[in-house]
Amino acid sequence: MTKIDDVARLAGVSTATVSRALRGLPTVSAATRRRVLAAAEQLDYEVSPSASRLAGGRTGTVAVVVPRITRWFFSTVVEAVEEYLHQSGYDLLLYNLGGREQVRQRVLRTANLHKRVDAMMLVATPLRPADLTALATLDLPGVTISSGSRVPNWPCVRIDDVAAARAATRHLIDLGHHRIAHISGDPDDELAFTTHLDRRQGYQAELRSAGLRPEPSLDVESSFTIDGGNRATAELLARGEPPTAIVAACDEMAMGAMTALRDAGLRVPQDVSVIGIDDHDLAGVLGLSTVAQPAAEQGRLAARMLLDPLGARPLGPVVGRQNTGCDTPVILPTRLVVRDSTAPPRAD
Repeated sequence: MTKIDDVARLAGVSTATVSRALRGLPTVSAATRRRVLAAAEQLDYEVSPSASRLAGGRTGTVAVVVPRITRWFFSTVVEAVEEYLHQSGYDLLLYNLGGREQVRQRVLRTANLHKRVDAMMLVATPLRPADLTALATLDLPGVTISSGSRVPNWPCVRIDDVAAARAATRHLIDLGHHRIAHISGDPDDELAFTTHLDRRQGYQAELRSAGLRPEPSLDVESSFTIDGGNRATAELLARGEPPTAIVAACDEMAMGAMTALRDAGLRVPQDVSVIGIDDHDLAGVLGLSTVAQPAAEQGRLAARMLLDPLGARPLGPVVGRQNTGCDTPVILPTRLVVRDSTAPPRAD
């Protein structure tokens, strides 16, 4: 079987030059490219993508780090990233932290990671000072998604979480609600990162802009899960008079809230309106009003921004604006989606 080394010897060039010539890169002169192509044809050489990459000092692989792959947002982003990478000739190496400290240290603080991948993507991954130091040592190109992970000089893609929560709260206020509760992420939850803070800020800011005072008794923290939303709503109801509406920090919490309300004998939206943020795949099935975020588009855009410096061929237009770091992130728009879970408050 003919190898790239055979083509290089016959053409009188290095294997790296053969790789560049066969990939059509502009750094090879026309005469050299013709010589390489003639040698490859004479030897009946079939290009091996992995060999070509290695000859050029590349692995053809991108590391993608997520906190928990089983959650809707992360799995949606990863699927979109994998599709884009595949179309661009790259492979994806997935690291699912899963709350395991040993995995975090192996991924973020392992000096030989650069030998396995060409670049790295962090999806809503909270970072510690030691992680940032290790990433700087790795000296890999990278990109982040969402507000949980910010790395100096890495571009980032996200939504405006404050604006998303404001839109959800404004929808309820416009319907006539004044006693509006908020169920949010637990600050000790690894998945809460800064998103729960931004969305709480948006909820409180919109209340104040409408002349309403945020009430601590109407703000409950829990995990970003259906069970977390269920527990938070049960606690909310145990505190006394129920609210007329609930803003949930994510759709999964909103689903849990709807279950808890039903278990308590309350109807949605006749007794209590519920709105979430995300537009989870099940939101439409459940009739959940929400503020939709483009999770898949965030993945595709981040993948393109990551591959551009590596010389990958661009595929399709970029949505959003390019940036030089997380100080000026690419912000993708959200939109209010009104379904059956929100309505004007019941007239007593």
